[in-house]
Amino acid sequence: MSGDVSFAVLGPLEVRAGDERLRLGGPIPARVLATLLLEPGRTVSVSRLVAAAWDDEPPTTAAHQVRKAIADLRQRIPGGATAIATEGPGYRIDVDPARLDLTLFSHRLQQARGALDAHRPAEAAGHLRDALALWRGPVLAGGSGPVIAAASAVLEERRLTAVEQLVELRLALGESGELIGDLRELIAEHPLRETLRGHLMLALYRSGRQAEALAEFGRVRELLVEDLGIDPGPQLTRLHEAILRDSPELAAPEPAAPPAAPPAAPSSDTARTPAGAPCTLPPDLPDFTGRERELRHLLAPPDPGLPDAAARILGIDGMGGSGKTALALHAAHRLAPGYPDGRLYADLRGFSSAENPRPPGAVIGSLLRILGTPGERIPDDLDGRTALWRATLADRRVLLVLDDAADAAQVRPLLPASSGCLVLVTSRTRMTGLDGADWISVAAMPPTDGLALITRVLGADRVRAEPGAAAELGSLCGHLPLALRIAGARLRSRPRWTVRHLVDRLGDEARRIDELSSGDQSVKATLQLSYEAMAPAHREALRLLGLHPGRDMGVHSAAALLGTGLREAEDVLEHLLDMNLACQYEMGRYALHDMVRSFTHSLHGAPPRPEERAALQRVLDHFLAATEEACRIRFPGRAPAGPAAPAPPEAGLPGRPGPVDAAAAEDWFEREQGALLAAAECAERAGFDRHAVHLARNLAFHLNSRSGLEEFGRVAAVAVAAARRLGDPAVLRVSLSNQAVAHCKLGRFPEGVTAATEALGVAAGLADRSGEAVCLTLLGLLQSLLGDLGAARRHLERGAALHRELSDPRQEAYTLCNLSSALTWTGRHAEAAAAAARAVALAGRAGTAGEQVSALNDLAVARLALGEEQEALAALERAMDLAGECRMPENLGLTLALAAEACQRTGRTVLAGDHAERALELIRAHGTAMRQAVVENVLGRVHLLRGAPERARELHADALRSAEAVGYRIESARALHGLALAHEALGDPDRARAHRDRADAAFAALTGAAAPDTDLAPVP
Repeated sequence: MSGDVSFAVLGPLEVRAGDERLRLGGPIPARVLATLLLEPGRTVSVSRLVAAAWDDEPPTTAAHQVRKAIADLRQRIPGGATAIATEGPGYRIDVDPARLDLTLFSHRLQQARGALDAHRPAEAAGHLRDALALWRGPVLAGGSGPVIAAASAVLEERRLTAVEQLVELRLALGESGELIGDLRELIAEHPLRETLRGHLMLALYRSGRQAEALAEFGRVRELLVEDLGIDPGPQLTRLHEAILRDSPELAAPEPAAPPAAPPAAPSSDTARTPAGAPCTLPPDLPDFTGRERELRHLLAPPDPGLPDAAARILGIDGMGGSGKTALALHAAHRLAPGYPDGRLYADLRGFSSAENPRPPGAVIGSLLRILGTPGERIPDDLDGRTALWRATLADRRVLLVLDDAADAAQVRPLLPASSGCLVLVTSRTRMTGLDGADWISVAAMPPTDGLALITRVLGADRVRAEPGAAAELGSLCGHLPLALRIAGARLRSRPRWTVRHLVDRLGDEARRIDELSSGDQSVKATLQLSYEAMAPAHREALRLLGLHPGRDMGVHSAAALLGTGLREAEDVLEHLLDMNLACQYEMGRYALHDMVRSFTHSLHGAPPRPEERAALQRVLDHFLAATEEACRIRFPGRAPAGPAAPAPPEAGLPGRPGPVDAAAAEDWFEREQGALLAAAECAERAGFDRHAVHLARNLAFHLNSRSGLEEFGRVAAVAVAAARRLGDPAVLRVSLSNQAVAHCKLGRFPEGVTAATEALGVAAGLADRSGEAVCLTLLGLLQSLLGDLGAARRHLERGAALHRELSDPRQEAYTLCNLSSALTWTGRHAEAAAAAARAVALAGRAGTAGEQVSALNDLAVARLALGEEQEALAALERAMDLAGECRMPENLGLTLALAAEACQRTGRTVLAGDHAERALELIRAHGTAMRQAVVENVLGRVHLLRGAPERARELHADALRSAEAVGYRIESARALHGLALAHEALGDPDRARAHRDRADAAFAALTGAAAPDTDLAPVP
């Protein structure tokens, strides 16, 4: 299994590949996977998986559905085919223990037990905290059958036992008042657990609240009598009696005496640590969450291969609000037992609104006084103080936290020379000049850790009540710890607010940064410190880069925005990277953190200042010129749409010097797709209408070729809105035609007819015969999909004739493909084959692989209908050879489905099965509802021919759902016909007759005849 895949069952079931959460395909696969994960490495029988997957009586096909779910999970999970093994009567999942939260939970409980056995209670408490931090809620979030519910109950008991043990350890380590709030929350959820009541009574007593401790006993006694008819147990009763008599045995333990300092050689100028080793570390956050990878790095022993003559230096860099200080202090408290001679903290105020960075000499003076050095013995000069500081720490084991450092020059004099010391440095910049330092960077938290932090700050009940809104809140906060804590604090202080209410308030990006403030904490103020620490030129550059429409940017678009050369733009981006205001996901690609983007938006003028609008126009010019060049290379037959863009770049595409081929142009589109989509929408909002129209059109070509249909629909709407404002009829006609195509692909047929009809009227008004031909083709296609086959055929025939007259072979081929489908639907198979054959020839002359594949698929459909299987196979083999060039997976999915049928008919059953499996995988991953319906109907016929009527029934039922969802009437009729045949083969004549009657009625409404004896898929 891929090392990036992780599993989480201690809460809502989650499977992640890197930062991406995988979709599992529904409740049945989710419950099957959860059951396997509850017993990793063990075989789980099919019967047990069935019992886990259904709450009530399972269906007769339950075992088959479990096997289907297993097959689906193997496809969806990277490496799932090897991780989920078939073994005897069941299945087994093999997971790296470090990638499953359940095994991590068990491992950390074992670590806690080991630490307790070794009499290290503080370490044991840390392991228990880490174990409990893995929990995000009940197993499968409470949605499960009896099998998972039983396992969940067992795990919940283990969790509560760990909670009780952790509270007991914290009491033993001297905590009391800080436990009370957490204990009250736990008792509200589990009111009958006497151990928790006892811990609360003891915490109250040790906090000087004896009366409340006694009242707590009265409450639990009353509850036990009323609910169970019993008195409190002997342990709780003895505790009550001890509190009544104010027993000395209940007193909090005394802090452990620090180890004695090692003997030191006499020295006249060295101040020694007094017997009570100082600790000036601020308290650890009680709700510290996440950062496990970073903590492992900080807590790991030093590399034995490194020289040990100097102090160890660990650096933590990250943007303001990323939790550097919290991480450093959490690690420091965990590491503290290893440094018995002192644990010291110094705030260097490198980025402070009220004060300048602290001079290193002043910091050393303060640290020496903490260690007991008399003021009169501390030299005045920095060199003298540095020498005394290092001499004082010689042969000592001291932990030093230097927080919020400005630069390496401020830190160097503070570094001890003793190899027994450890220095933790935090800074908003990575100090590459600090020799010997081991740096880690902290950025936004992973989404799961962000949600866990919200849960700990806000409370589990409110998060469980609105899980979707809580996840959105994390995203809107950019998963930045400071923003998450502020959002949680605001909600805690406003108990009547729902999480959704705050999410809605944060949805306005212009106001978001101002919303994230609570008391003296503010994301904006934190980022303002970093902003003000930069040179004026860098501040101006950051403000302009915040205008970039994409979430990430290349150097070329940044240079356009800034109005500089490439080298100057790269220097700016690298500086922001050093300041942790930008991040880099791959070489040459940069992104501002979400909160930094929001901060820059708060700096922009309303309305935009002239220099901001000029910068936006520069970057839109850049994207427009680049997309024109990419389309010229990638789509050479594309018709012009009027004046659009500046001259294309002289040296090809940005970031690709020299000659560029179609594959390179497509790769560029793929990399820039998100930024281009945002740029088109930004241009439309900002009133750059001509940019919006042409950017949207250029991007639509790419999106259509890669089946990015939702995005295609968005840019088509952008283009139409901008074109209407421009008042340019030619541009409006093109935009409406593209919108009609998008509606068609998305299954919105009536809306497509409306757009195509308006476009046809505009084209006629312009005497644009080429535009008329395009619109006639679109109308014919949409009418055929709506079942108006007569009108469809008339429009398609007119469109094909007009394209032929205008010598446009590519568009004629496309029109003939659609005409072939309409002819097939009405049973005119020979005419359909002739139309498809001409389309194949025309598309071949035009050199367009996508149209050739579509035409060959249509030709295969007609040949199969005519009983010419070998000729159909020849066409499909050509289509498969070309499919890699057009890179449209939904086209290849249909090709494979038709090939499966042709192979099955000619006795090549093994190859038919392979083609069918690949077709279904492709179409369900990439296909539209329309194409899924077509392919599922074809594969239903294939499985009926293979003697698998139950599988055929499932596929036709899926096809019926897909077709009915978009009003695809002909495929709905075919699905009903397929269901009739499947039920007949299954020996269910009543259901077969019912489906046959519905199919006959549907076909009669479409073609004037009943359902055919055999039925072949047309190609939309």
